[in-house]
Amino acid sequence: MQQPLEIAFHNLDSSPALEVEIRERFARLEKLCDRLTACRVSVEALHNQHRTGNVYEVHIDMLVPGGELVVSRAPHKAKEKYASPDVRASIRDAFRAAERQLKKYNRQLTGEIKRHEPEFFGRVAEIHPEKDWGYLLSKEGALLYFNRSAVLDGSFDQLAPGDAVDYVQGDGETGPTAVKVWRKTFP
Repeated sequence: MQQPLEIAFHNLDSSPALEVEIRERFARLEKLCDRLTACRVSVEALHNQHRTGNVYEVHIDMLVPGGELVVSRAPHKAKEKYASPDVRASIRDAFRAAERQLKKYNRQLTGEIKRHEPEFFGRVAEIHPEKDWGYLLSKEGALLYFNRSAVLDGSFDQLAPGDAVDYVQGDGETGPTAVKVWRKTFP
């Protein structure tokens, strides 16, 4: 790892025993994925509950080449909140989720899981900002309908005829449409 592990505690005192447990669990993550460049773990006590015990939220931010993997384990349902209000159980659950994410990341790197790359490249053929829709021209010469909500980066009003875009094609009520559209970025 290029940067040392960062551990932060919010609304509770830091504990050497908890830090040791976090470092041990993180060592397992490092063995699982040698491409980790940085990691930050934060443990937060949400409320002081004298009857049912405290509820703890654990966040793990991992930087890997090509992006960031984030685990946020907060008990959302009553059964989860009160089943194990122990901070160690919350840490354990968060690191289990982090392991699953790193395993999935490794499978993507090896090609076992297909990444969500843009399916197609096209150009804006026609656009009507006042009516919130337009048409893309595919490489094959087909016109595909798209609407304002399909433009992922919110740049619908900046699109003009001839602009290069990537898109994901889906099936609409009247045939194929562009369900996700974003501006083409050239390296």
